[in-house]
Amino acid sequence: MRVGVIGTGKMGENHIRTYLSMHEHCQLVGIFDKDEQRANDMANKYNVRQFQSMDNLLQQVDAISIAVPTEYHYPIGLTCIKHNVHILMEKPITSTVVQANDLVKKAKKAGIKLQVGHIELFNPIIQLLIKELTDEKIIGMEFHRMNPYHHRIKNVDVVADLMIHDLYILQAILQDTIDDFHAFGKIIENTPKHAVVIATSVKDIIVQLTASFKSKRKIRSIQILTEDALFDVDIIQKQLKIVRSGITSITVIDDEIEPLHLQLMDFIRCIQNNDQPKVSGEDGIKALQLTNQIGNAISKLN
Repeated sequence: MRVGVIGTGKMGENHIRTYLSMHEHCQLVGIFDKDEQRANDMANKYNVRQFQSMDNLLQQVDAISIAVPTEYHYPIGLTCIKHNVHILMEKPITSTVVQANDLVKKAKKAGIKLQVGHIELFNPIIQLLIKELTDEKIIGMEFHRMNPYHHRIKNVDVVADLMIHDLYILQAILQDTIDDFHAFGKIIENTPKHAVVIATSVKDIIVQLTASFKSKRKIRSIQILTEDALFDVDIIQKQLKIVRSGITSITVIDDEIEPLHLQLMDFIRCIQNNDQPKVSGEDGIKALQLTNQIGNAISKLN
């Protein structure tokens, strides 16, 4: 399968590197970025072809990864559909729900596979957590996802960039909808940089989510309290600790398993087998709806 990458920033580079490691399954035809110097640097670093126009790249590939700022997701997605190219769209799917609904509708009509980059659902430690929770009665959940400040996120919304990961993990675990939520946040440089959400689900599960760009260290953690156990996940260390009846079990996942590799393999297989992607456009819409509702609630408080 012939693939390409649009956008050569940090995440785009990860897609380039990963596709190249999957040469038995696909051929990375080339890359495109409107920042020609950045694209040229990536082309030289990985010895791949740099296309001078997006249309030229799309004429040469069967599938594409889109790793550009969110504001460009919708127009680039529409261009891919016109070229009959299957799409892996980095999260969030688009800027607005209206755009997302239109993109999903047009992709379906054209027979285009549209997968959304909810990469944590391909993280083996998250997959293990979801499996272990199958028969558990959940009481409460806490998510913490925090980064130190970096100049590159000056105009980035912490809810759309960080918290969205925990929102789609939450949806995958609960298979339930949020009944009510209260959102609090700090607006810095015109965007939320620290956000806290307290929510309840239809099944009366209490959830707290914290996301921040103001932390002194990187944190990715989930704590889940059930009727019979405490589940403690350190995503960075790829460790799941389960405490049950005073007995603690600890599972650590192999470092060599890359979630992005699993995600791109799922993308390729769903195209080859004409299956639905693990993370569909509809899944992307659900996460975007909640993300935007929380962001709007925080903005109204400030």
